[in-house]
Amino acid sequence: MSSPRKTLSLISWGLGALLLSASAVAAEVTIDEILRKQDDLMRGASSKGKVTMNVKTARWDRSMTMEMWSEGTEKSLIKILSPAKEKGTATLKVDDNIWNYLPKVDRTIKVPASMMSGSWMGSHFTNDDLVKESRYSDDFKCKFLKRPADNPQKLYEIECVPNADAAVVWGKIVIGAREDLLPTKVDYFDEKGKLVRTMAFSEITDMGGRKIPKKMTLTVTDKPEEYTEVVYEELAFDIKVPARTFTLQALKR
Repeated sequence: MSSPRKTLSLISWGLGALLLSASAVAAEVTIDEILRKQDDLMRGASSKGKVTMNVKTARWDRSMTMEMWSEGTEKSLIKILSPAKEKGTATLKVDDNIWNYLPKVDRTIKVPASMMSGSWMGSHFTNDDLVKESRYSDDFKCKFLKRPADNPQKLYEIECVPNADAAVVWGKIVIGAREDLLPTKVDYFDEKGKLVRTMAFSEITDMGGRKIPKKMTLTVTDKPEEYTEVVYEELAFDIKVPARTFTLQALKR
């Protein structure tokens, strides 16, 4: 929210940093350096944050405020704070498993494989997006399409094609980054080369002691009037998170 795995990093968030000195930027930057920075942008040993998610579809608009915790890439907990009718609804991810807690009926439900492609909380993200977590540098073969010297916008553009054995559904991914290596957008293409969706990054700000894009907007190509927007309100990295945070019991608290 990158492969479908990246979206967990965008919602549950709290997953990493993108720090680079001016002298490093001035030097010739390699693809590996850019990919490592993209992989670790929102990733940390642990994190805690607060986000607002705004969803616009053809039928309705929806806004939710959520609190989130993460530990590495394998554990995350997201709890809805508002609106009141959704308060207490929670999602827990541990490894490749996802559970949802529904406070209105006081039930914890494990998301089955048949529902992994379904929408998460009515957004344009899927349950599968929350589970999968790949790294550009491990799972893709990449090449430069543009360098800052090649275009007036001074951007990097990198095409990434998944390795044959990578658990990635996309035919290719095209990454855009600024000269300081902060991301501008990621385009996702199917196996026929058709653009399927785009994640755009904006409102660069200092948060949690790191420079990050405060806003991320996911749009789907065949639904141009729709979007899901994630805005970070608070974010802290490398904090102590109690082990009980990522348990089924914690879903109900």
